[in-house]
Amino acid sequence: MDKILSTRHNVGLPNSVATIEDGNLVEEPLPPLVSRSLAAWRDLYTGFVQSWMWVMLAMQDIKLRYRGSMLGPFWLTLSTVVMVASMGVIYARVLNTPANTYLPNLALGLIVWQFVAALFSDGCQTFTSADSIIQQVPIPFSVHVYRVICRNLVIFAHNAIVIPVGLVIFQIPVGWQVLLVLPALLLLLINGIWICLLFGMLAARFRDVQQIVVSFLQILFFATPIIWPVEALQEDLRYLADFNPTFAAIDVIRAPLLDVPVHPYSWPLLLVTTILGCGVTFPLFAYFRARIAYWI
Repeated sequence: MDKILSTRHNVGLPNSVATIEDGNLVEEPLPPLVSRSLAAWRDLYTGFVQSWMWVMLAMQDIKLRYRGSMLGPFWLTLSTVVMVASMGVIYARVLNTPANTYLPNLALGLIVWQFVAALFSDGCQTFTSADSIIQQVPIPFSVHVYRVICRNLVIFAHNAIVIPVGLVIFQIPVGWQVLLVLPALLLLLINGIWICLLFGMLAARFRDVQQIVVSFLQILFFATPIIWPVEALQEDLRYLADFNPTFAAIDVIRAPLLDVPVHPYSWPLLLVTTILGCGVTFPLFAYFRARIAYWI
């Protein structure tokens, strides 16, 4: 009976919200006529303030993933360096671009791409990978969303170690515009919330979604200016950069670090994507929140 009651709470019935304070489970009753939107907002807020929980779960995920490894997450850093070095030597000559210009562009593009792609691929497993927790422990669904984002942010930080080293090696000047990286990264994290929520719910309901997303990411990688510069596009193909949200996410971080102007469409496109993504995902989360535990 206790397990059934716990499951009923986790499926999102808006009768109470459980929080953990000082190691004790505390349930706070909600008004009987509370709306689904209010329950969803409270889920997002309650999950966010319980940062100790999703940080701990994220670090546990990383430790389990690299258990027994000597380098741990730094294997991703090493593989990124090897990929940049090998691809840079080849594609710099193919594209007839100086290596000291092409290598930093490629390195930053790959690092940010890996972060964005991981949000999509891991976002599909937001709820399915935490099925045992969702069905037994009464915590907000958003905890698992923040957990995925935190985990990938830590991995991104490991890869970002090579950035200052590359700036020094290639003698790239660092000016005030490098501060634009902070709001850009914050905007990517906000996008990560709706990405994990939306694709987490879709993949929980339709298990083929993850495979579709992975296949689409492979196509998107080659259609995004990462291993080739924007200038290589002809006029009739400029839309691949102008209206590509993935390129916008990469450009707002890469351009300030390379001391070059941000593409004129990048910030507006990223802002519009953020607004549309949040505007579409939140009503869906509010409506289907009560069904997530049944889907998994």
